[in-house]
Amino acid sequence: MAAVTWALGPLGEVAIVTLLLALLLGWLWDTAVTVTRFRATCHQLRRFPRPPWRSWLLGHTGLGKSTEEGLQHVDELVAQYRHSCLWWISPWMPILRLFHPDTLRPILLASAFIAPKDQLFYGFLKPWLGDGLLLSCGQKWARHRRLLTPAFHWDVLKSYVGAFNHSTHVMHAKWRAAAQAAGGQVGLEVLEQLSLLTLDTLQKCIFSHESHCQDFTAAVVQRRRQALNRLGRQAWLEDHRGQSMDFLDLLLLAKDEDGNTLSDEDIAAEADTFMFEGHDTTASGLAWLLYNLACHPHYQEQCRQEVRELLKGRDAEEIKWEDLSHLPFTTMCIKESLRLHPPVTAVSRRCTRDIALHDGRVIPKGIMCLMSIYGTHHNPDIWPEPQVYNPLRFSPENSKGRSPLAFIPFSAGPRNCIGQRFAMAELKVVAALTVARFAIKLDAGRPPRRKPELILRTEDGLWLLLEPLPEVA
Repeated sequence: MAAVTWALGPLGEVAIVTLLLALLLGWLWDTAVTVTRFRATCHQLRRFPRPPWRSWLLGHTGLGKSTEEGLQHVDELVAQYRHSCLWWISPWMPILRLFHPDTLRPILLASAFIAPKDQLFYGFLKPWLGDGLLLSCGQKWARHRRLLTPAFHWDVLKSYVGAFNHSTHVMHAKWRAAAQAAGGQVGLEVLEQLSLLTLDTLQKCIFSHESHCQDFTAAVVQRRRQALNRLGRQAWLEDHRGQSMDFLDLLLLAKDEDGNTLSDEDIAAEADTFMFEGHDTTASGLAWLLYNLACHPHYQEQCRQEVRELLKGRDAEEIKWEDLSHLPFTTMCIKESLRLHPPVTAVSRRCTRDIALHDGRVIPKGIMCLMSIYGTHHNPDIWPEPQVYNPLRFSPENSKGRSPLAFIPFSAGPRNCIGQRFAMAELKVVAALTVARFAIKLDAGRPPRRKPELILRTEDGLWLLLEPLPEVA
């Protein structure tokens, strides 16, 4: 510093001191503004109840656990606070935990620009999945959502039902062989088995005849893009006339209102996102459904009779697209299982502006909101005896007047799961064929302990006993 001031002379010394003083004043001003805003935020947050914490420094760090006891703690929070509570990860990082439709509504139904997904909660997935629908935001997300929506239209989903049936037949053949070798019934870790099933169906629906593996998606997209460019759009369509296009084909042909297509990188990211979101989540939903039906044999038998009545007189045990609307009780059992054991237990948002709640409280701009799907599904204000598995909750008469945000296994609002129709169709096909062919029983020696991670798993697997049933003539 002395050398600099000597070189610049007295005026240079004054200039440097003035610059340093300006920088210091700017820093002090920014600090004062930040502290003032944080104090105002804390003032608004005081209206939300705070559960007991460890200390002012540690807050609630370490109190929320991804274990059976952690979920039981969520049950306790919901039973005590009903709508929401304030959680502190550190003295400067508050999180609002929300578990009531009235509290969730302003955020879930807000524009994706006002309530975007929180990058801290989801950002670690980006190197794996790319910037697909799950992780993108702003105009990119809005454009991709418009372009992908036609790929999940009913007319497209119809063509996937055959893949659901075929993959289920393959899995059931293996189960029958294993049961025969074991002397009549077999104990299986069903979540692992069903993960293979859902992975197989997604490969067929996304890549058609081409297998998928990590780092392979981009090569498939590039190869198909080259074929499309070589043939031209019209020739490509003519070449596929009468055939079912897979997910990649639909994305390659998608165009926005300006005639622009998705880049190869974007298509690869969306394919990987579909593979990720539709794989373990659906497998978790199926595994917990089989577990709940094993816990309640009378409901299982009711589903079985419904499916057998539907399939009576057919040459082959195949669930058709038209059958999906003729399985009302099986559908109620699926929904009640998704309520009791939602595959995704929470989603998060970080609002770009203050959000007013129905009771006059305000969620301050920039606060992370952890919207507890599990907590909402177990809220006794909405679901009496929330721990009881009761499919009749979803009968038409019992569903009247219930908030649509009381049941949100696929989230809700603008950023709901775009593949929920795909998932529900697969759940119905696999569930119907499984109860028609197997008696599902609990493995008393291996009771499950829930473990919420990216999806709801168990600590040591979800084990059930499966006994093949005689084929009905």
